[in-house]
Amino acid sequence: MDARLNLFGNPVAGKFLKYLNSAGEPVSESALPAATQELVKIRASQINGCGFCTDMHTKDATHAGETSVRLNLVAAWREAKVFSDAERAALELTEQGTRIADAGGGVTDEAWADVARHYDEDQLAALVSLIALINAYNRLNVIVRQPAGDYQPGQFG
Repeated sequence: MDARLNLFGNPVAGKFLKYLNSAGEPVSESALPAATQELVKIRASQINGCGFCTDMHTKDATHAGETSVRLNLVAAWREAKVFSDAERAALELTEQGTRIADAGGGVTDEAWADVARHYDEDQLAALVSLIALINAYNRLNVIVRQPAGDYQPGQFG
């Protein structure tokens, strides 16, 4: 299975990806916990059906020490007891932020108030930026049908 377009070999796509990667640096460097960042990337990627990003971020999370139990339960986080209240709030914001077109009113005030109880302003800025960024990556990969399964942790960095 091949992608419809080689995002990594095309000069325009390559330049765009370089800028997207640069846009993610402030999030990676922020005080938003690394485990939360991976959970957010995984959940948005699951919702968007992005196999490439789901593969990448589950492998990166495993490589960073995340447990298989938590990774296996990301899609069913509401029923799982393995996530902190802060992580649950971040996952709810991720779902609502990813499903904006489906939700009519976007992110609810309740979801925002809940996440704001757990994260400071800089962490909130990082979280919102991360949700926007992973959705952009998901859309690129889904549109070109980027194949999943071959990613190796650290491959792009």
